[in-house]
Amino acid sequence: MKETIKIEGMSCGGCVASVTNALKRAGVENLEVEIGSATVEYEEGRMTHQQIIDAIEDAGFDVVAG
Repeated sequence: MKETIKIEGMSCGGCVASVTNALKRAGVENLEVEIGSATVEYEEGRMTHQQIIDAIEDAGFDVVAG
C-alpha cells in the first residue's frame, strides 16, 4: 500500500531526518519525507496504518487527519 501522510510541526531538515528515522525504525522501507508530509509504501500484512501514525507521533509530530 502506498499513501501520503500530512504532518504538522515539521520546519527543518532535522525534522525530516527525525521522521525518516522513526519510520525506518518502525519497519517502513520505501519512503520519501519532506517538510509537511511523508509518502510511505508498506505491506499491509506486515504493518498497519496505525503503526506508521504512531511512529510519527512518537517522534514528536502531529499527523493531520484526512
